[in-house]
This record gives sequence, structure tokens and C-alpha cells, in this order.
Amino acid sequence: MTEQRESGGSPAEADRRAGALSRESAPAGGSGRPSEGSEQGGDGRGGGSSRDTRSASRFARPFRRTDEAVPDEGRRDRTPIGWFARALRVPGRERRILVQSAKATLAATAAWLLATLVLRLPQPFLAPYAAVFLVEATVYRSLRGWLQQVGSVAGGVVLAAVAGQLIPWQAVALATVVFVGLLAGSWRRFGDAGVWVGVTGMLVISYGTAREPVLLGDRLLETALGAAIGVAVNTLIFPPLYGERLAAAAGWLGKALADLLESLSDVIRREEPPNDLDGLLSQERDTRSQVLAAEEAVGLTREGRMLNLRRGRPGAGAHHERPLRTLIGLWPATSQLVAAVRTTSGRREHPFEYPWPDARESLADLMHHLAGAVQAVAVAGEPVELDECRALLGELEKRLVTAEEDGVPARLGLGTLTLPARLLLEQLEKR
Repeated sequence: MTEQRESGGSPAEADRRAGALSRESAPAGGSGRPSEGSEQGGDGRGGGSSRDTRSASRFARPFRRTDEAVPDEGRRDRTPIGWFARALRVPGRERRILVQSAKATLAATAAWLLATLVLRLPQPFLAPYAAVFLVEATVYRSLRGWLQQVGSVAGGVVLAAVAGQLIPWQAVALATVVFVGLLAGSWRRFGDAGVWVGVTGMLVISYGTAREPVLLGDRLLETALGAAIGVAVNTLIFPPLYGERLAAAAGWLGKALADLLESLSDVIRREEPPNDLDGLLSQERDTRSQVLAAEEAVGLTREGRMLNLRRGRPGAGAHHERPLRTLIGLWPATSQLVAAVRTTSGRREHPFEYPWPDARESLADLMHHLAGAVQAVAVAGEPVELDECRALLGELEKRLVTAEEDGVPARLGLGTLTLPARLLLEQLEKR
């Protein structure tokens, strides 16, 4: 199974965040197009305010914790000894691989001993073979795989028996069984085990046992026995859970979304519309990848709890699922916000003009506070402060309907940027 590798924030990212925080406590320079009948700072639309200074340290804390929490163990754990040490020391991917490998070994050995010493089957290798394959990533997959494996092998045996009785030529019978078996195995109910309809039929025909009912029954018994042992071992002995994937995915996605919002804040705060947004668009694609990884983690974790005897344990990850789903739900509005910045800052002919500098300063502050709130959501149990976000969004929406001196194009541009921010805030309030 794949896991997201942790990596820390670069010094450049830390400098950028520090710069964003320092700008909050410094007055914003009034440049660009002056508002008619008002001056920046005098009407509340200008640079930084005292409440931004008070809140800067509060929102700096989650970002610092994310960067400081990055482990330096990756370098040490690249050796086999380090890998085993980590598997024994902390729960996670390494320990799960170690446990599942041990369980598969136990299932294969038990199936072999039962098939050879107890039942004395003529071809006992099929039992451990099936047992290893049924120690799946989740209990649900093991049970489903048992049904599919036994069903596909039974289908192959029956197909070989029919072909052996009706077709006297072995080569023709083998070709018929393989062709029909592969077609039948493509039925979606067989899943990944469908290929074994044709393969099992081919093996039975090639061994010359298609006309021997006793041996055909042995094939079914060996496969069913091994599959049942694999399912039993996976279900009863440390059935796998993936709760830590939710915590890791929430941390990575929260950091990616917060960094993207901080980048948007920096872009919007610039005095002139940006000419090159390639870096921002690349960051958006990276964040989208984190969203897909988080969705995969949620699906695997929920499947891991199905039919699992340990689903009530803290390791099941139930307390991390809600924050992660909240973060996933923030992605559409964040993507719309990036598109709005690209549209309003572009130098194409359209009615959506880049907002005035003092309005952009408020927007940038809002993006920064939203970034802090997103980062707090990623930490289960962390309080999420939204008062500053509500206040800044209220000022921007009030300006949309009252500041006629801004002009229609600039107000349209401001509205284009404000709506996704409103959606982000509403999603955070519903968490």
C-alpha cells in the first residue's frame, strides 16, 4: 500500500509565512487607484489593523507546529535495521506490513500442515497458495475475496469437467476451457479472481484429471480450505485498521490548503496584478493531488472498519474522519478562489476588474485568517477561530453594496473573489 511521505516546509516557505505575518502588523502602503472621496486607512478599507496584529500570533502557532512536527527519521529508517526498528517502535505502515506478512506466513503454514498431515490431499500446494492471497488489506476484502476465489475455482473445475467429458482431444479441450473460462471470469462479480476460472480449468485439463471426480473435488477442497484459513487469520488476528492514514492525510491536506491560501494572500496583496501565475497554478495541482489522496484514505479507512472486530478502538480513526471530510469539502471553494484570482488579474477584455488596493488588502487578510482556520481544522480537537474571518468578510460584503465610488468593474471583481471566500467560511462553520 502506498503512503504519503512526510516532508517539512522549506526555509523559503517559512520566510514567506513570516513575511505574511509581519505585514499584518505594519500599515499597508496605499498605492494603485485612489478611491474617490476617501483615503486609504481613513475609511477602514486600508492597511493592517490592530486586530490583525493581535491575531497574528494565534494563527502562526498551527503553522509552526506543522513545520516543527516533521520527523527526521526518514534518513535513519532507510536501512533494513532502521525499518524493523520503526516497525517495532511506532504504529504505522511498517508495522502493518510486518504484521500482515507474519499473518500470511502463519496462514500458509497452517493450510499446508492441515492439507498434508490431516487431510493428506494429493496436491496440497493449492491450500497455502490460496491462504496467502486471502490475507488482504482489509477484513471486508478477505471475505469478499474468499467468495470470489472459491467461486472462480469452482467455475474452472466444473468447466474442465464438462469439457473433459464432451471433448475427446486434450488440446481442443484446453483451448476451449481457457477461452470460455476467461470470458466467464470477466464477470464483475468475480472481481480480480475472475482470471482463475480459465487458469484453473487449464490446469485441470493439462494434469489429465478432468475425468476423475475425486481429484476434481480435491481441487475444490484444497482451494476452499486455504482461502478459509487465510480469511480466519486476517479476521481474528490483529485485523488491519488504517486510522493513522486519516491523521496523516488531514495533516498533509490541511497544510496544502493553508499554504495555497497563504500564496493567494501574497498574490492578492501585491500592488500590481500578477503577470505570471504558473507557481500558483502548480501549487493548486499539488493540492488537488492531496485531496485525491485524502479521499482514498477515507475510503480505505471506512472499508477497514467494516466487519472488523477492532473497529471500536481509537486506531480506527473515527475521530479524524470528520475533520478530513471538512478539509476535502473546502477544495471546491478554494479552487474557485484560484480561478477568480486568475480571471480578475488577467489583462483580458472582460467586466471583472482587479479590486482596488485597499479592498485587496482586506481580502489578503481574510485569506491569511482562513489559512489559519484551515490548519486548525486539520488538528483533531484544535479550536477553530472564525471571528476575524467573519468580520473581514462582513466588511468586504458591505463594501460591495455601499462603495459606489469603486466603479462597477472593480466591484464585480471584488464580488468574484468574495463569493468563494464566503463558501469557504460557510464550509468551516459547518464542520
